[in-house]
Formats: sequence, structure tokens, C-alpha cells
Amino acid sequence: MNIGQQILFLLSALGAVNAIILSLYLFFNKKKRSLSTIFLGILLLTLSLRVIKSVFIYFNPQLDKILVQIGLTACFFIGPSLYYFVRSVLGKVERMPRSWKWSLGLQAGLIFLIGVIWPYSIYLKVWKVMAYVIYVQWFAYVVASGYAVWPSLKLFFTDRSLLTGAARYALMVYSGNTIIFAFYLAAIIFLMRDIYIMGPVSLTFLLYLNIVMLFFGKGLDNNNAGKVEKKKIATDDALLWIDRLEKVIGEKALYKDPNLKLHELAQHINISAHQLSQLLNDNIGKSFSTYINEYRIREACRLITSSDHLTIEAIGYEVGYNSKSTFYTAFKKVMDTTPSLYKEGLAKII
Repeated sequence: MNIGQQILFLLSALGAVNAIILSLYLFFNKKKRSLSTIFLGILLLTLSLRVIKSVFIYFNPQLDKILVQIGLTACFFIGPSLYYFVRSVLGKVERMPRSWKWSLGLQAGLIFLIGVIWPYSIYLKVWKVMAYVIYVQWFAYVVASGYAVWPSLKLFFTDRSLLTGAARYALMVYSGNTIIFAFYLAAIIFLMRDIYIMGPVSLTFLLYLNIVMLFFGKGLDNNNAGKVEKKKIATDDALLWIDRLEKVIGEKALYKDPNLKLHELAQHINISAHQLSQLLNDNIGKSFSTYINEYRIREACRLITSSDHLTIEAIGYEVGYNSKSTFYTAFKKVMDTTPSLYKEGLAKII
């Protein structure tokens, strides 16, 4: 290798090795451990394994086949870890939902099963096809992650003061991952080895940005959330968002979804979860649960009045409650009476 290649090798390998160290730190540091840091650790670890494979195959095309398989297998987890990292950061998810566990478990089982049945060292043609499948999957998760960060990205270009530290960090990680993916994709499309090595080099710069943000910036702590809450939403913005909110809730009947979350509703009106929470609390004067419950109970009252064929319990499920007791409790809180007494009162009026 000439001096230029040696520098390139050093830069690429250094980033990958340090990424592994940082990922292990995130896994084992109890003070910083959270669902988002676990996914960030997985993302850094899988990226670094993929990069190590790229670095060695770039400088040594005769690389051991098992190392190539490990690199491609790791690549299969980059997209999912990016997506769930972004979702957990922006949605402030603390416990992994069951759907995430199923999705990750099925994908992990699939790639490991393929690796055992069709090892790279014997079935090169299978893994050539798998390489394209892996990149398509990675691209799909990049797009899905982009959709998740879109409200934050719009704020970045319109009013950065409303962005939390966690949102800024999510945007940085997403942007870095997208750049790395773009280099790998360009290398495949244009068959250019010089572009191929830029993926590993990009990881090095992404890694040091991660270190700066984690240890010297606001990182994932959301430290500036309190400052954002103190800043009032402009009247014009509040009126516009409330109008959007009421249209989305009414036209799409989102309140009927028993698993509706704050961040999911926020995505429908293109604002962050934090902004929606502030809008509900400061401008509408209600919590998220109270706001949704009022829509559900209003619809329940309509059904009690107009649908004789539905039981009270069926109406509760219809408007978005998972259990009879939850429905009764919410109805009592909003209407100051039970569904049964409400129905009896209607009968007396008639």
C-alpha cells in the first residue's frame, strides 16, 4: 500500500474499531442505558462490522468468506436499528413494544437461518442475491426513518429553537446513516471501488460527531425540553395546528384506535410529539388522554342514542377502548354518569 492507501486504511479502520468500543460503552453503561441507547449501540456495532468487512475486502479482495458473511449479516440489522432508534428517541419510548420484538426477532431468525443453511463460503450465488435483498431492506428502513424524522427536519429548516436535543441528535444519526448508505449504493450502481471505501470513512466522522453530542452536547437527554415548554406556541400556529388536529381526528376517526400514541397523532399533523403535547396542555387545556377520551365518549353517546342493536360493551370497543372497565371509567369521568344510566335517561325522555 502507498502512503495514501495507508492513511485511508487507518481512517476507516479507526472509525470502525472506535464505533465498537462506543457501542459496548452504551450497552454496559447503566447511567446512559435506555431503549434508544441500546438501539444506537446496535446501530454502531452493526455499522462497524459492515465497515470492517468493507475495509478489509477493499485492501484484500481474498478476504476469508466467513468474515464477508458476518459483514453482510451485520448489514441486515443496520436499517432496523436505525428505524427503531429514531422511533424510540422521537417518541420517547422507554419499553420495547411487542410489535418491535416480533419484527426484530423474525428478521434475525431469517438471516441467521439463511446463514446456516446456505453459508457464504459454499453458496456464493445465494449471497449475491441476498446482498441486493439486504440493500433493499436497508433502503426501506432509511425511507421509513425519514418519514419518522420528517416533522423534526421541517423544524430544522423553519424554527430550530423548537427542536429538542434528542431530535437534533436523531437527525444527525439519520443523516450520517443515509450518507453511508448512499456511498455503498453508489458503489454498487456505478461499480466504483473509490466510492465504496467512502462508506467506512464516513463512519469515522459520524462516530466523532456521536462522541461530541453524547459527551459534550445535549445528546439523548432532552435537556432543552424544559426551555421549549416555556416558549409559547405562536397564536397563528396554534390555530392552524388545532384546525389540523380536529380535521384529522374527525375525518380519520383516529380516536377509535385503542393503541393511539401521542407521537403517532403528531405525525398526522406534521408536528413533533413535544409540540402536540404543549398544544394540548397550553392552548387547549387538556391532556392527551383527556382529549382523546372526550372524542371517544362523544361518539359513544351518539351510538347509544342511535344504535339499539349494539350493547354497551360493544360500543366501548367500537369507540376505542380495550376493556369494559376502562370504558365505564372514562364515561363516568366525562359525562358524570355511567353508560347504562345515560341510556336509561334517554329512554325516560323518549
